[in-house]
This record gives sequence, structure tokens and C-alpha cells, in this order.
Amino acid sequence: MFLTLFMLYGFLLIYLRDFAPGKEQWIADYSVGKHFESRLAHAHGNLFALLNIAVGLVLLRLPMSASRAWISGLALAGMLMPVGILAELVLGAPPVFVLAGGASMVVAMGWLTVASWQMDTSV
Repeated sequence: MFLTLFMLYGFLLIYLRDFAPGKEQWIADYSVGKHFESRLAHAHGNLFALLNIAVGLVLLRLPMSASRAWISGLALAGMLMPVGILAELVLGAPPVFVLAGGASMVVAMGWLTVASWQMDTSV
């Protein structure tokens, strides 16, 4: 779902840059302020959505344990980062969601790595 939504958001950004009325101003402001943040949300949203798919595929290979649920939850909580960037941009939300999402994804990736190594050494 997140991958689809952030891909569609990318098409909106293309429309705003190439076809919308006032596109010249959008292009002039393309690398600063809100325009940069909107592209940042799009890139992180797609990346984190793909990471969640990869995490799910790896978790299917891990033996059943409590850490599977925690890793999955942390990876999903990582989506707070791109959603938080959009919330900052649109709603003026504080950056706490961006930081929490980024930290969650880092912890999920580290934990998944350790769990995968442990499985590999136990075989």
C-alpha cells in the first residue's frame, strides 16, 4: 500500500514539475524548501516500502520467535519517516515522527541482520 501511494505521489510531483500551471515557478524552486522536502518524502517512502517487502521475505525464512514480530513492527514503524516528512510539509507537524521512523528502521535492519546471522550459524 505504501509503495503504491508513494509511487502515485511521484506522479503528482511529475505533474507539478512538467504540466501544471505555474510549472516555471515549481522548477525554479525545485531544489529548495518544500519542493526538496516533497521529493525527499517520495524517495524515502518508496525506499522504505521496498525495505518492508524485503524484511517480510527475510522474516519468512527465520524460525518462529518473538523477535520476528518486533522486527516487523519496527520496520512498519519506519514508515513514520516519509509520512512524517509529508506531515511536516503539509500540516506543520514536528519532526519527531521523522526521527522515530528513521530510528525504527535502523533498529529493524540491525536486529534483522543479527537474527539472520544467528540463524546462519545455527544451521
